Amino acid sequence: MEFELTAEQRALQALCREFAQKEILPHRDEWNTSGRFPVEVFRTMAQLGLMGLLVPEAYGGTGVGAVAYVAAMEEIAKADQSVAATWNAHLTIGSLPLLYFGTEEQKRRWLEPLARGERLGAFGLTEPEAGSDARAIRTTARWEGDAWVINGTKMFTSNAGTELSLGVILLAVSGARPDGAKEYSAFLVPRGTAGFQLGRNIPKIGWHAVDTRELVFDNCRVPADHLIGARGVGLRQFMQALAIGRISVAALSLGLAQACLEVALAYAKQRKQFGQPISRFQAIQFKLADMATAIETARLLTYKSAWLYDQGREFAKEAAMAKVCASDTAMQAALEAVQIHGGYGYTDEYVVSRFYRDAKILQIGEGTNEIQRLVIARLLGC
Repeated sequence: MEFELTAEQRALQALCREFAQKEILPHRDEWNTSGRFPVEVFRTMAQLGLMGLLVPEAYGGTGVGAVAYVAAMEEIAKADQSVAATWNAHLTIGSLPLLYFGTEEQKRRWLEPLARGERLGAFGLTEPEAGSDARAIRTTARWEGDAWVINGTKMFTSNAGTELSLGVILLAVSGARPDGAKEYSAFLVPRGTAGFQLGRNIPKIGWHAVDTRELVFDNCRVPADHLIGARGVGLRQFMQALAIGRISVAALSLGLAQACLEVALAYAKQRKQFGQPISRFQAIQFKLADMATAIETARLLTYKSAWLYDQGREFAKEAAMAKVCASDTAMQAALEAVQIHGGYGYTDEYVVSRFYRDAKILQIGEGTNEIQRLVIARLLGC
């Protein structure tokens, strides 16, 4: 069993580490305070070939594979969760439905500019009354004349409202099956399409620099060639795209958890109480030891699920396990990092307060951890 990254994977990891140190760390506080989407960062990432890591070279990407992607994501996620979360959504659920299910023309038209970083990808599933229960969506798409007419609202959609945004890949109810059950189909709606309205950038506890909006579709007409994949199989397509997204959220979580450990350890070594660094007190040592152990456990699960994906093997169960384990670990690591910092950890003058705010969404996005446990149970045969 091999636990070492290849030379190529280590090179990508080092590239992202250096990029994060030079282009992200010096500016992350300003982005977090202002909530400004740092478009310049993603343009630089495009120049470095980082915007199509999971897309083959034939369609403008680099096709490095999931293991290399996880290694890269850890480095960006350690530096700033807003940048990493935006990158995650673009690379996985914002692009891969086109790779998996798009026609050759759709790949050339939309996937290539996404993979080159000329455009940013977005994915719309959640609605005001449909979150974990994806089948409850109310957005509809009806065939009328020579186009699909889309009506409805999507909620908490990232990446759809920036100047780089391509548009959104969304799921809609496109009819009914013979047995009366809903039929679901996926569509790409380009930004600027008549009837496609962007809501405000929603204020959030964390991820302040992530563009997150409500999207409204009011008699929005798109041509037939904007249907992605076959009609009626959109829900299954979305679930497949979400599976790789769970590996990515696990990697996001690893980066945050590792950052929490590093800053907490550094602080514990320099903060003195009762005449000595608090790192010498067993209570603090146990917290740090538990954090390190949990992070390593989550890392092994995450890399295993990524390796299974790269090998073309079934990975859904492991991806769900990795997402649950890593995001729970990130939340706990952030909690302990704040506790180790004491009163200072409760102030915005120390980065652990931002880690704490950013961590919670990791247990919610790409399928809540409650839903992930149901997925795992089902795949166990329950």
